[in-house]
Order: sequence, then C-alpha cells, then structure tokens
Amino acid sequence: MNNNNQEERDLKKILEENDLTESEYKKIVETLKREPNDVELGLYSAMWSEHCSYKSSKPLLNIFPTQAEWVLFGPGENAGAINIGEGLAMMMKIESHNHPSAVEPFHGAATGLGGVVRDILAMGARPVALLGSMRFGSLEDSHVKYLVKEAAKGLAFYGNGIEVPTIGGETYFLDSYQGNPLVNAMCVGLAKKKEIVVAVAKGADSIVILAGEKTGRDGVGSASFASRELEGEEKEIEHPSIPQGNPFLEKKLIEACLEIVKRGLILGMQDLGAAGLVSSTCEMASKGNCGIELDLSLVPQKEKNMTPREIMLSETQERMLLIAKKDKEDEIGKIFNKWGIEYTVIGKVTSDGLLRLKEGERIVGEVPAKSLAEGVPIRYYQSRIPAKLKEIQELNLENISQPEDYNQVLLKILASPNICSKEWVFKDHKKISAEGTEAILFPGDDAGVLKINGSKRGIAFTTDGNGRYCYLDPFVGGEIAVAEAARNLSCKGALPMAVTDNLNFGNPEKEEVFWQLEESVKGISEACEALGVPVISGNVSLNNESNGEAIYPTPIIGMAGIIEDCNQLCPMSFKNDSDLIVLIGENKEEIGGSEYLKVFHNMEKGLPPQIDLNLEKSVQDACRESIQAGIISSAHDCSDGGLAIALAECCITGEKGAKVEINNTNIRNDALLFGETQSRIVVSLPERNLDSLKEIANKFEAPIQILGKVEGNSLKINNLIDIEVVQLKKAWKR
Repeated sequence: MNNNNQEERDLKKILEENDLTESEYKKIVETLKREPNDVELGLYSAMWSEHCSYKSSKPLLNIFPTQAEWVLFGPGENAGAINIGEGLAMMMKIESHNHPSAVEPFHGAATGLGGVVRDILAMGARPVALLGSMRFGSLEDSHVKYLVKEAAKGLAFYGNGIEVPTIGGETYFLDSYQGNPLVNAMCVGLAKKKEIVVAVAKGADSIVILAGEKTGRDGVGSASFASRELEGEEKEIEHPSIPQGNPFLEKKLIEACLEIVKRGLILGMQDLGAAGLVSSTCEMASKGNCGIELDLSLVPQKEKNMTPREIMLSETQERMLLIAKKDKEDEIGKIFNKWGIEYTVIGKVTSDGLLRLKEGERIVGEVPAKSLAEGVPIRYYQSRIPAKLKEIQELNLENISQPEDYNQVLLKILASPNICSKEWVFKDHKKISAEGTEAILFPGDDAGVLKINGSKRGIAFTTDGNGRYCYLDPFVGGEIAVAEAARNLSCKGALPMAVTDNLNFGNPEKEEVFWQLEESVKGISEACEALGVPVISGNVSLNNESNGEAIYPTPIIGMAGIIEDCNQLCPMSFKNDSDLIVLIGENKEEIGGSEYLKVFHNMEKGLPPQIDLNLEKSVQDACRESIQAGIISSAHDCSDGGLAIALAECCITGEKGAKVEINNTNIRNDALLFGETQSRIVVSLPERNLDSLKEIANKFEAPIQILGKVEGNSLKINNLIDIEVVQLKKAWKR
C-alpha cells in the first residue's frame, strides 16, 4: 500500500512538472512501450502543450474554408502562400506572444516578431512587411502605459533591425486585457513560386544543419508557460526566462538562408521557435515520414553544463534548421561564413521514423517523431452559452439619455485611446522599404500598401478584431472581424485574397469560453465563405486569463489583397474642395457595443451591430470598382466610433472641412452620428462622376446616399456638429 501511495505521489509530481494529464502520460507509455525518461518527458511536455499542439482547437479549425485556385499552401505549413501572378508567391502568418509580453514587454514583443519573420523565411520567402495587433488594459494605469510603450519599442527595435517596414496594425485598450495583454505580430513575405521551400526532412543520411545563435537556457519551458493562465500581479508572474532577440543577427541569417535557397542547396528548412529543436526536428521528420538522429554534444552552446532536455527545449532566438544532401555542406558553409553565421552539422535524416537524441555514442532519448508532432490526444470540450449573456445583450434605448452637446461628445470620442491617432505607438518604426518592394502606405490609413518593384501591382494588408463585439455576440463579432478587414482593403481598391487568423481566448476547459471560441470560429468561417477569402494560416492562443478571469474573446484577422494598379491607389483623406461626399451603404439605429456607449455612458452592453454579408459584399464591390474606374477621390470605412468619426478622420488627414446633411429622421441622433452600423464606406468624388458612381452602385445593388460636400475648414453635420478641423486634429492627436 505504501509503495502504491509513493508511486502515485511520484506520478503526480511528474505530471505537474511536465504539464501532462494522467491520460496523456498513459498514451506516452503505450506509444513507447516503456516509461519515458526525463528528456523524453520534456519533449512531450512541449509538443503536447496547448501552444504547440492545438489539442483543444483542432476540431473547430477544420471548418475554416482553406481552398481557392490561388492558394499554394494552406494551414499546416510555416506560413500560408498564395499565387499573386507574375511568377510570385506571397506568404503570410500571424503569431501571438501574449504571455511573454505580459512580463517582459520589450523582449516579448521583439521575439514574437522575430519568430513570425522566421516562419516566413522558412518558406524561402523574403520578409517584406510587418503588422502589429495589440490589446492592453486601461491607459490610465501606469503599468499599462509601461507595457504598451515597451511592447511598441520592442516591435520597432526588431523591425528596424531587420530592415522590414511596419505598414499596419491596431492597438486597443479595454479593461478586459488589464492582466493579460495581447501582442500579435504578422509578417508578409514574397518569393518566386519556383523557390518555395517546405519544412520537410527527406533523403536518408541527409545532413541536419543548425545555423544562427548559440543555444542557451533562455525560454526553456516557454511553450508550457504560454499554455497556462497568468497568475499574480504584473511583474510578479512566475515565468521561465524570456528569450532576448538580436535583429541584426536575424538580418544576416535571413540573407544567408535566402542565398542558400536561391542556389537550390537544401531539401527543407524550419525555424526554431516555440519548443526549439524538438519542434523543428520532429515536425520535419513527421512530414517527411522519416526519422532524425541528433548528436547534442555537437550543438553550439552559450552556457555551460546544459542538459539534453534544456538543449532540446531551448527557445534561443535567431536559429534555423536546414536539411541538405551531404555533398552540399561545403557550398552551404561558404555562404554562412560569408554572412558571419555560425553553423554546425548536428545530425542526419534516418528512415526509421524516430527522433533519436545522442550525446556522442550514448542515446539519451528516442521517440517516434510522429507521436510528438501528430499524436497528441485531442481534447473535446463541452460548450455552454454564458449565464450572463442575455443580461449583457439587453439595452433599452429609451433608458439611454442623448447628449446635449454633440461637439463635446465628438471631441471626447476622438481623444479616446481606441480612436485617437496611434502615431505615438508607431513613431519609432522607420519608414523603409524591403528589397523588391516600395512601401506606399504606412500605419494610419485603412490598410498598409506595398508596390512590387517592376510592376504596377501592389499588395494591401490589414489586421482587425473587436473583442467587445465578440464578448456581446462571438458569432457576429467573428463575422465583423473578417468583414471589416476586407472593407479596409476594398477602400484601397484591393481585392481581398487571403486570411491569417489569431484566435486569442481564455481557458477552453471552461464551457462558456469554449462556446465563445466555437461561435467565433463559425462566424469567421461564414464571413470568409461569403466574401470568398480563404484562411491560409493562423495561430491559436488559449488560456489568456489572469487570476481566473478570461479576456474578451478576441479573434484577430490579418488579411491581404491585391491592387492591380497602384496608380489608382485611393487615400482615406478628403482631397478636393467641392467634391461630393457620398455614403455607400445605409445608416441604422445601432449603438450596442459601440465606443460611444463606453466613452459617454460607461457601458459595454447590447447587441453588436448586425451584419448582412451579401450587403457587405455589394458595398465593397461597388467601392473597389469605383476606385478602379478612377471616379472617386477618397474612400474610408465606417467602423469604430461611427459615421461622425469616419468623417472627422477624412477631414483631419486631408486638412479640409466638410458640410454634411444626413436625412435619417427616423434614427436618434447619437446612433446616427456614433452608431457602428456595418457595411458603410464614405467616399468623395467630383460631382461630374456621380452618375458613374450611381451606375456602379446599381450594378452591385449597393445603396448610396449623398451626405454633403468637401468645403471650408470645419466639419458641420446637420445642426448637431460644427467644429474647426484644427480643433478636431488637436483632440485626435491627444
């Protein structure tokens, strides 16, 4: 009896130390036909963590539409890839670094960016654009100010260091993220279609090359840390050491790897990110239906006496793993030497399907590669509608008082952290262009835009997501995230082509949280289907909770679209005096979940604005065709803050006034000005082009309404608002 009790205590300790369940441990024993040793437990602990395995979300992700004739690689590779014509492929991926950024925001954000850049590099693509999507608690809090400033600096430090421009992103502040901020980083790359590389090991006796930074103890256990809820206050959160990034080394690593790819010297390539060497080796072996044998004594180490477990789980940054034929070693070595990159042959590909770890001749671990990469027991959770959902969705407009001074309301919303200019967030990012491209639009417009050198064509990118909407209705919130991202691209004249998504949610073991995840995925899927935009890559970040409280469900949608002619690029700013201002879409009485309701009434309640995806598509199609026809001067989507905010932003960025008369007498004034009804785009155009706009709108059955004219130096809306543009700008600039 005592022996049994001791065995139970020993097993409980093993499970706790390795973040494994008893059933998972039994599966490991069943697979190995023996008890695992400490090294092998570490491998499974990392690869079967939520962060690496997606064991709670895999069944849901299968409903995403992932196919289209232009998709080259969908989910499952390091990054998604689409054919953009002219012999080129575009890769895109978004990743989260939420937990590390909560404790060390500078390094957490920097290394999050570095990791997603290497995902793009692993496809053989040159990183050409970066976007950052961040969520924090109240900006009134001094610690939140520290977090956002340091995270922003970290992103700028890394992006500038690798000489890749940041061309878009968004930053929001809600109390829900007070103890668990979100830092999501997106990278876009370009490659010749014929030079795409995949993360696969093949060819028995092919060599395994580790290149880049020496391996240290930094980040050991980070995959498991990223899979747990945060506990403790601010910097007191217990965590493994957060890796520190070196963008200058990464820049050299990028150039060296791209030269190797261009010369066709490798069979496969993979970055070392979460779970380090174990992740890169077992995933490549699993995809290639082969094995990999490593001699860990050959791994260059920057710290003394590292154990095999530490070497395999280290998340030291700026490292890549390459698979090549033996006869290519010298040529590869010359290129790495040219760029000053340390490299070592640390193993070989085998045909037995095992990940075999040795120290010299001594075997220290041996497990089937597929069991690590693909063998995690999937978790199936029950979902339940949140008990308080009905209560938070109730909003009686009769009980919501209307403001007496709409000028003050507009200025207050313009100055709110979620609406005001985010120039202070992006100010440290250099306005540069990556090789082969010209960056045309940087953060501050509806979308960032790159022009491809030697072509008229360009690519537009954006990230979007509204946690408040998803809190009130996760299905509709998921739909809107996709619709708004596509609308942002359409305002630049870009045809939306592909999505990369980052699903940031709480603990899926909680039925109400799993329901939020389930509904959001369904909403995203439905909108992607309706708008014809496949999901080609993504990331899932669960257990975003602090002290037992989950964040608002926050799916972030990264989207890319193609612009056929960058000469027709359309700005958001009003350009010409006397241009007509026209609304494509229609106004409705909806203030649930709005920024106005939060800022002015301190309420996060009601139903979010509803969305008709057919109308959304019509509005976007009409806007794009109008831009391509060259008949409109500007286009800007209506979203956070509503119509009045959209008009104010067009005035501020164009430094021009507008006189607007809206005939919607059946809608209360606050909803008309600040309601966030979807499927609306504000355009301006010369009066002579109005008939052409009407013709295009009729073709797509998109409603339009003349709002007024670009004139003067004030924004005037009905008899409700009359503010000089300089005053608007002062509030917006904060």
